[in-house]
Amino acid sequence: MESQSQQLNVTFLPHLTPGHMNPIVDTARLFAKHGVNVTIITTQANALTFKKAIDSDLLSGYSIRFCVIQFPSAQVGLPDGIENFKDGTSPQMMGKISLGISMIRDTIDLLFHDLQPDCIVSDIYYHWTVESAAKLGVPILYYYSSSYFSRCCYHFIMKHKPHENLVSDSEVFSIPGIPHNIEITSLQLDEWMRSRNKFLDYMDAIFESEKKSYGTLYNSFHELESDYEQLYKTTIGIKAWSVGPVSACVNKGHNEDLAVDSEMLNWLNTKPNDSVLYVSFGSLTRLSHAQIVEITHGLENSGHNFIWVVRKKDGDGDEDEDWFFQNFEERMKESQKGYIIWNWAPQLLILDHHATGGILTHCGWNSILESLNAGLPMITWPMFAEQFYNEKLLVDVLRVGVPVGSKVNKFWWSLGEDTLVRREEIAKAVILLMGSEEESIEIRSRAKTLGDAAKKSIKEGGSSCNNLMQLIDELKSYKLSRGLENTN
Repeated sequence: MESQSQQLNVTFLPHLTPGHMNPIVDTARLFAKHGVNVTIITTQANALTFKKAIDSDLLSGYSIRFCVIQFPSAQVGLPDGIENFKDGTSPQMMGKISLGISMIRDTIDLLFHDLQPDCIVSDIYYHWTVESAAKLGVPILYYYSSSYFSRCCYHFIMKHKPHENLVSDSEVFSIPGIPHNIEITSLQLDEWMRSRNKFLDYMDAIFESEKKSYGTLYNSFHELESDYEQLYKTTIGIKAWSVGPVSACVNKGHNEDLAVDSEMLNWLNTKPNDSVLYVSFGSLTRLSHAQIVEITHGLENSGHNFIWVVRKKDGDGDEDEDWFFQNFEERMKESQKGYIIWNWAPQLLILDHHATGGILTHCGWNSILESLNAGLPMITWPMFAEQFYNEKLLVDVLRVGVPVGSKVNKFWWSLGEDTLVRREEIAKAVILLMGSEEESIEIRSRAKTLGDAAKKSIKEGGSSCNNLMQLIDELKSYKLSRGLENTN
């Protein structure tokens, strides 16, 4: 009985999009590995994505489970099983998914009441959970699934509004209040910041509720952005714990990669060390045919080996478009210079392969951390949201990135021809990142150093490992003192 009453029960609430969901589920698994009794609230289709990983944790004796709720697909006019932003193929669909998420709030609130957790870990996008936790009298930790750096950039731009009163959207300004001189244009800020649309109120509510939370969890590590971790704590004025890179902690065995395409592995095995560029734009980006044409020429003209993950929807078009891509794929098979993977790739396995020497990335935080953990430098091609800040962190602060010259922050459905990144720019970036010039060697060397620091941080005695242990102890003490108050 004693140990039962001392066991910590923590409920995790991930947001329904891969960039938010993957790190929070990995963090929940990490808590379970440290003896915490973990419940993850999500919907049926999303729970299935992690079934294999959670089953393997259960077999290892960890206390972790899903609490599955019904997603209101029919009510919002969505087909069954569409319960995640990655499945949205149009702005209308994305709107319906968003509406569905807002409709499950009451169900989640009731669940919190039934589960009576000792602590709630909620994605920061569910800003209303701060009230739910207050009603239950338990601490709430918000999960911020990007960098401290990007959070600080948001804070100081929203506070000082340096982008207002500029002559044009493409005029460069410096972000005030931060330790490095970071220059950016209005076009690279989120649309809700530029046009002050209704999403701005939502973001304001998120950042307001963050201040009322017990603290925040970051999928980052001290050695990566210590200046900004410090700045965040002093500026926002709440506690924060860096517990990353979490995917490296819990997916060491790459058990999700068992069904690996052996043809791809054979192709990789024939390539020299550090000679292959891995190209991946994440799960929410969709590329136009015109952009695909520029990428194919850019990669081919660079003369370097590459593996490119293409979503079926990227390559799918009319007959001419299909023909173009098939022709390219055949040419790559003949030359053995490139390998195309459709839809899903065993990313960790590819990043850790000795032949992989770099990655072309959309600057999503999870991809960045996985690349850094593997000690790989990056070609940066941000698309939307905070990805442009992440690019600045990689290029200007850490100096492990080569920019491709992406200029406009927009979701894929509103990108026009004016935002195309040209083949010359792509080839130039690939040649610089993968080449043998002194600058290329220095970039790679810095990435390797960060890779070593990332691996060390999650081992016993490392900064992230220590932070996690300290947080769990603190939550146990909080539970104990709360129990004593209730008995008095």
